[in-house]
Amino acid sequence: MGATMLGPVTGVAQDYSQPPTGQIHGRVISPTGQPQNGGTVSLSTDGGQTLTYTFPVSANGEFSGEATIGEYTLLYRAADTPPGKVVDYIQGVVILAGKDVRQDIDMTRQEYMDRLSPEQQQQIEKMRAATAAAATASNVATNVNLDLDLVNRDLQEAEQARASAVEMLGKEATEQDVDAKTAEIANAKYTEIETLMTKDAATDPSEPIVWTDLARAQSGLKDYLDAETSFKKALDLESKAAQPQPQILGAIEGGLGEVYARTLMVDEANAAFDAAAKADPDHAALYLENQAIIFFQAKNAQAQVDAANKAIKADPTNAFLYYIKAQGLAVNAPFDANNDKSVLSPECIAAFHKYLELAPDGPLAAEVNTALERSEEKASTPAPVPADSPGSSPANSPAAPPQN
Repeated sequence: MGATMLGPVTGVAQDYSQPPTGQIHGRVISPTGQPQNGGTVSLSTDGGQTLTYTFPVSANGEFSGEATIGEYTLLYRAADTPPGKVVDYIQGVVILAGKDVRQDIDMTRQEYMDRLSPEQQQQIEKMRAATAAAATASNVATNVNLDLDLVNRDLQEAEQARASAVEMLGKEATEQDVDAKTAEIANAKYTEIETLMTKDAATDPSEPIVWTDLARAQSGLKDYLDAETSFKKALDLESKAAQPQPQILGAIEGGLGEVYARTLMVDEANAAFDAAAKADPDHAALYLENQAIIFFQAKNAQAQVDAANKAIKADPTNAFLYYIKAQGLAVNAPFDANNDKSVLSPECIAAFHKYLELAPDGPLAAEVNTALERSEEKASTPAPVPADSPGSSPANSPAAPPQN
């Protein structure tokens, strides 16, 4: 900010009379439009040569004080303004008896700018542009963060859509009605997410999490081609970040894996899930479990078995993985129509028994026991797990929750 010479400041005049007084208050605004932090505001009756009253300026640019009635020049000096100079002044300020006058010192006004040199004016214009850009970026970030909070709630509600559907329809509802209501709830949530994140991707296209959530919504709506594009955009942005976040990279790669798995691109899906586990090793077991679950949901039996075996190596204590493996192996098991039984392979039987060993009272235990009984095996006498089976040496790593 420029400083204007008004002549020597000789000190504070003393006035021992007690004429009527009034109040003055206001705010000092910098040339960029922001509150001016600190300094002093003074009142002068001789054009600034003598500072009759002086009031401190707060951190948010505010000042206030009391003065005798009369007409003054209002002067602002920053903390580092040289003696005898002022940053800005306003003439003809009148203090009225018993009144509280508001008078701001707004350095964005044209009168102030006209006092400055062309170089100073150019510098201030650059500062204003930078301030405006920063304010815009801050507003965008605030809006995006508010949207992301809503998106997180929507994602949770989409994942819980089936439970919500059952609660809405009641226990007597048919499976078909529950399925339809589940899809309705989930699609509404994913559509809202897609709308919000499409808007935010346009205003803040450099934010990886925006593209990631957009892709998750598109995947939930089965727009797999768009989801792949959005996931790849997120991956490119996060990979180029100064400090890429492992969990974000893992989530993106895992999302790509799901897209590929649901579109029968098995090799690409396997590569993406492997990349997720590598990028975020702390959550590798979760990504590998999700891989097995998604192939299970996609009814890709061989890929399901392969993924389950890989996930079991990461977390041998997860009972659900043995169920997924056994179900995949049972798909192609021959059926003995004469004896009304499935002829399950030893590996399949061992996987079913491993589930019962880890979760004897689990939600799938009854189904597993029935499968074993139909294969003429005794559920109470588990078949031994082969020595080279991934589940033969349970580890203590925590199990990842199934994401159905």
